[in-house]
Amino acid sequence: MALRIGVDTGGTFTDICLYDTERNELRVFKISSTPEDPGKAIIDGVSELLGLAGDGGFADISYFAHGTTVGTNALLTETGARTGLLTTRGFRDLLELARGRRPRLYDLQADKPAPLVPRDLRLEVTERVRHDGTVRTPLDEDEVREQIRRLRDQGVEAVAVCLLYSYVLPDHERHLARWIEEEFPGAYVSLSSEVLPEFREYERLSTVVANAYLGPKVSGYLARLRERLAEKGLAARPYVTQSNGGVVSFAEAEKYPVRMVLSGPSTGVVGAARLATAAGHPDIITFDMGGTSTDVSLVQRGAPRTSSGLDLDGRAIRTAMLDIHTVGAGGGSVARLDSGGLLKVGPQSAGAFPGPACYGHGDLPTVTDANVVLRVLNPEYFLGGRMKIDPEASRRAVGTLAAELGMSIEDTAQGIIRVVTANMARAIRVISVQRGHDPRDYVMVPFGGAGPLHASRLAAELGMTTILVPESPGALSALGLLLTDVRSDFSRTAVMPLAPGAADPSAGGVAAVFAELDAQAERWFEASDIEERARGTRRQVDLRYAGQNHELTVAFPAGPVTAESVAAALDDFAAAHERAYGYANPGNPVQAVTFRVQAWGEIDARPSSSPVVGGRPEGEQPRKRAVYLPELGGFHECLVHDRAALAPGTVVEGPAIVEQMDTTTLVLPGSTAEVDAHRNLVIHL
Repeated sequence: MALRIGVDTGGTFTDICLYDTERNELRVFKISSTPEDPGKAIIDGVSELLGLAGDGGFADISYFAHGTTVGTNALLTETGARTGLLTTRGFRDLLELARGRRPRLYDLQADKPAPLVPRDLRLEVTERVRHDGTVRTPLDEDEVREQIRRLRDQGVEAVAVCLLYSYVLPDHERHLARWIEEEFPGAYVSLSSEVLPEFREYERLSTVVANAYLGPKVSGYLARLRERLAEKGLAARPYVTQSNGGVVSFAEAEKYPVRMVLSGPSTGVVGAARLATAAGHPDIITFDMGGTSTDVSLVQRGAPRTSSGLDLDGRAIRTAMLDIHTVGAGGGSVARLDSGGLLKVGPQSAGAFPGPACYGHGDLPTVTDANVVLRVLNPEYFLGGRMKIDPEASRRAVGTLAAELGMSIEDTAQGIIRVVTANMARAIRVISVQRGHDPRDYVMVPFGGAGPLHASRLAAELGMTTILVPESPGALSALGLLLTDVRSDFSRTAVMPLAPGAADPSAGGVAAVFAELDAQAERWFEASDIEERARGTRRQVDLRYAGQNHELTVAFPAGPVTAESVAAALDDFAAAHERAYGYANPGNPVQAVTFRVQAWGEIDARPSSSPVVGGRPEGEQPRKRAVYLPELGGFHECLVHDRAALAPGTVVEGPAIVEQMDTTTLVLPGSTAEVDAHRNLVIHL
């Protein structure tokens, strides 16, 4: 028996997918998250699902992958390790100076976030490497050892090392790492030349500091989870998701935790892209709405868009990642009145506990409570009957807000939905309209526990006409863990001119850098035990016109570096520049800045069957429920269909509700929903 498990830990629920490769059977499961100890919900949920499925135990699991928000939450809540920094003399305050850009241009009181390393723990060492890799000032070993001892005596747990031009010559940082091991054994050490061997000093410094800050917490969490899984009998190597949409071993993730800041949402985008492309919709906008936040991303021709980093709560994080935009809008987002008496929703969330008022532990009005009041959500239970709810608690919570507004409870609840819809529409415009893409040209793929519930109103707001709801949208991020590949990214900055022609003097330099990165990828393949037949690589290069300060990433052809491959990259750059800025300058000199190699190992046995989620037999008659629909002037009797009872080819006329264990889908009046051959629910507005 060979079982494959994918587990995605969210702020409210932990989603689990189990794929039995022998039976070609897929099962999904949800359990409330345990934020104080995320590993508890994982172990309990997997154990319960194995018991329900009757599919053996942990010893029968051949593949285990996990998506987590432990690192992201530690950064946002500033609960990482006490971290020290060693940097080149004169650069101690760069972490605090950051960039001159103002977060809010006209806000004179806007504050930058507090640095993750306080000034007294940022120490300088005497050394200097030039931009060409030559050493101007050698390291002073005695001084370095003294600074290391100072950090040790001040009780730091992690040490970040960022020296000037270490991406060109990493020797000095490597010396520091060896001396730290001798003077301060047990400290978590992070070198910028390993974490981000790229230029732009502040971004490299900020990223390596974040990596060190997260290191002890993330490595401790993964080590405890690995130990628990082993105690349960798991013999397979466990994997964890990275921001780039691929998975790596726990050991590699412990070394580079900063690459996990988008661990949770990235595999949902990968899963949505694969499912939608298989259904004939390669151009999509993903809409992942959970209990705490909403993540949106744009996919073209079946490939998720990528990014070289983001600013998380005002701190620069530079690492390969999928281009995902997040807003604080989820089922647990709290509705309130601001100082001007206007209705606001989020980003504050009720989380898993106390959760929405209907959970029975709190009294704050949330988006979920609004949907319970409107009876769009089942007013008796969630999770297919496993979780009972209190609808009167929702009415009391929303009623308190209604009294302040002087409105009816139902109108207030609908107002909450309208506000959160506007928040999510704004997020989608960031990744579409603001980047030259018309959302009307794309199909929306909603997932997460609350995505299908809000998809129709959100699509209508954006002028989109087609929605594709996967069969298990509430657990798509967990399912994506079973669809994604093992992956790692390698990069190095080496600024050089790039020009077409057989006599191109840069071809040798380009070839040398790519050869170095290819060698790193080969070592990673070997260390990860990836078979030769499953290996794949892709080259990219960041290009810019000489004098520009920003680059565009384009593909670089595989194989030997030739004049033809250089010319192909330059042609792609001109086309990309035209798309991004509306013009290109073919005669201008071009610089290659940063070279990249993506390496992956294709996984075997991807799920191809429909999930087993329970429900009534196909063909059983739907129920009826009065649902508040402003389009029809108030409460209206709607048919409530069980998703499991809808066979391919079935057409549902709106208004209607489609319920399943992991989510609820609203079909608006005038819309139709059809089950396609892949058992996706395709809604036409």
